[in-house]
Amino acid sequence: MATTTSAPRADPGGRGRRDGSGAVARRRLPRTAGLLLAVLLLLLAVAASLALGSRPIPLSTVVDALTGGGPTQDALVVRELRVPRTLLGLGVGAALGLAGALMQALTRNPLADPGLLGVNSGAAAAMVTAVGVLGVTSRSGLVWASMAGAAVVSVAVYVLGATGRGGATPVRLALAGTAVSAALVAYTSAQLLLDARVFDRYRYWQNGSLAGQDLSVVRQTAPFLVLGLLLGLAQARPLNALALGEDSGRALGASVGRTRVLTALAVTLLCGAATAAAGPIWFLGLAVPHVVRAVTGPDQRWVLPFSCVLAPALLLLADVVGRLVAPPGELEVSIVTALLGAPVLIALVRRRRLAQL
Repeated sequence: MATTTSAPRADPGGRGRRDGSGAVARRRLPRTAGLLLAVLLLLLAVAASLALGSRPIPLSTVVDALTGGGPTQDALVVRELRVPRTLLGLGVGAALGLAGALMQALTRNPLADPGLLGVNSGAAAAMVTAVGVLGVTSRSGLVWASMAGAAVVSVAVYVLGATGRGGATPVRLALAGTAVSAALVAYTSAQLLLDARVFDRYRYWQNGSLAGQDLSVVRQTAPFLVLGLLLGLAQARPLNALALGEDSGRALGASVGRTRVLTALAVTLLCGAATAAAGPIWFLGLAVPHVVRAVTGPDQRWVLPFSCVLAPALLLLADVVGRLVAPPGELEVSIVTALLGAPVLIALVRRRRLAQL
């Protein structure tokens, strides 16, 4: 009897392991296919961003302009206007998508977005201070001021959230970010009411747009974006461990404090550079991680790179839509992302429960 009972137990265990590995392979195939489709969508979005607008340009002319074609009007439009705009969209989109996924994983809050650490409010407050108090008018000066404000406020929020017993818990970080953001919004509003010059400058910046930027802005923000992307992607495994709980995460070798600090630093770099370059672009960092988790599940090793690819694709497509719907003018990209993205997220919520964090 002992032999007959032990053999069946061993057999199903072996089949279970084989079935489990097969299930993992079957799950990975759709993830890989989905990532490849997202890359293809990104390439199509880049081509559309370079070719479409109030002045459509054939792809052959775009390729010729990129490979050193003559100084024709179409070539100048591509090189001087659309290439910087497209590069900025790639960097800002990847930054916001990854930052949103990191914030939702760090706080375990599905409603968290990149502005939860006060980054957007800090950048706005620094920008109005630079214009109204310091008299800064150059574009590069405002970029650096916005980045400095985002960094200082993020550090302040983290210090406030880490004060007291228990350290920087997700709830404390969210509460500290909300409180600091409220104070900075009041300060920014006061500056706008007191100085019409500040209001005129802020009115354009607050809408969030990829238009009107040149390669100098891309060069200034690129180091921060690249560093933030590398640092954020490196947190995938520790965040997976912490998702099981702090005690389980420690047992798996993850450092809770180190992971929180590095994740917050990555979010600060990503959101600070993106907000300084293009202004606050809402909704993208909130919605894209939810769409990604519907495909990949909660594994951050897939969620983070997937968000880096899908978010810039959607941002560039939204920018193209904004150019085409109201010629010869255009809608700011932040308006288009909200108009197009909100119904998608609502449909996703109604169709199924959001993937667990």
